[in-house]
Amino acid sequence: MIKVKQPQIFPLQGAIQHYAWGGFTYLPELLGIDNQEQQPFAELWMGAHDRGPGMIQTNGQFEPLPKLLEEHPNWLGKAVQQNFGGKLPYLFKVLDVRQMLSIQSHPTKTQAEAGFRRENEQGIPLDAPNRNFKDDNHKPEVMAALTEFWLLHGFKNQEALERCLRAVPEFSSLLPHFANRNIFQLYKAVMEMPQAEVDRILQPMEQRLRPLAESGKLDKRQPEYWAMQAFDHHRLDGGHYDRGVFSIFFFNLVKVMPGEGIYQGAGIPHAYLEGVNVELMANSDNVFRGGLTVKHVDVPELLEHLVFEPVEPQLLKGDPVSETEWAYRTPAPDFQLNRIQLSEGQHYQAPATEGAEIVLIIEGEVSLESGGRTYSRGDAFFVPAGSEYVLRSKGKSLLFKALTP
Repeated sequence: MIKVKQPQIFPLQGAIQHYAWGGFTYLPELLGIDNQEQQPFAELWMGAHDRGPGMIQTNGQFEPLPKLLEEHPNWLGKAVQQNFGGKLPYLFKVLDVRQMLSIQSHPTKTQAEAGFRRENEQGIPLDAPNRNFKDDNHKPEVMAALTEFWLLHGFKNQEALERCLRAVPEFSSLLPHFANRNIFQLYKAVMEMPQAEVDRILQPMEQRLRPLAESGKLDKRQPEYWAMQAFDHHRLDGGHYDRGVFSIFFFNLVKVMPGEGIYQGAGIPHAYLEGVNVELMANSDNVFRGGLTVKHVDVPELLEHLVFEPVEPQLLKGDPVSETEWAYRTPAPDFQLNRIQLSEGQHYQAPATEGAEIVLIIEGEVSLESGGRTYSRGDAFFVPAGSEYVLRSKGKSLLFKALTP
């Protein structure tokens, strides 16, 4: 492993994605951008993804990170070069979710390789709307909440599903599909149901819930609250109802508090509903959608790749690495997300990195012991493999670090 006395630390400028579901204030305030036009700022990307590469400052000018990694493959470290094809294996993000995202899941690495090869052989263009596999990689994700964050995560257990079907009056006709407590049969039934039947079930639900919503009698702990959000923001062409509403009732509704995290493994259906988080994921665009979207929903492919087992959501608190650092450990070999919290004058001694790291300052201000450069709220920097560095905090600071374990 290369030892570098003078730390190679490079300022990194992320790429902003202005998706319609994004918030108007968090990312502009984090980055010091005037947003008087009220443009949605949905995601900040920090990485080497083709659709939003980070820009690295070297010698006073900014260059795309993918270009620099091609010129300096040693920045990735030997293990990452060998294990991940000479590419940065993760994408680091900040998300501000104002309106709920689509229900989705992601394939395993083996499934992605087979699916990508199959669709290539079928001649489906990479940018075709009906393309499921955009690449041959898996897409596990870990997130840590920066505000109170709400999401759907995995199927409820059979007892909870049966209670739901009996408690929601419009769902009584679905009970025969759950006669054997078979999650797959229930989900298959609603996903393959004719649109007219979807409308027949969900229209009376909206009529029943709207007065409750308008009088403030629904809250975020209830799936009915989020169903109303879907009715208001996720109508299909012609005013038809989106069958993703069923999943709001069938999946676990999870609240993640600031500092807590959660991991989305392959096949676990999920949807981000509201809040701000940092997210770290494998470099992939492979998504199977299950509703709450106008994008392509391939039901047979979705049914083939979902995990139809009850999921007990596991909130990650972070395992202590030192008195100032906590790691959100997951089974993913591609990435690890760490949280760093520092008080006034406190030091953070980073060990020599074996792979490339990206560090983002969420709160406060830190300075490099060597070189003296200061990084404050909203700043990020890239650390090539083999670098050691020490940060000193000015006041109270909160940082998140992306690395490959």
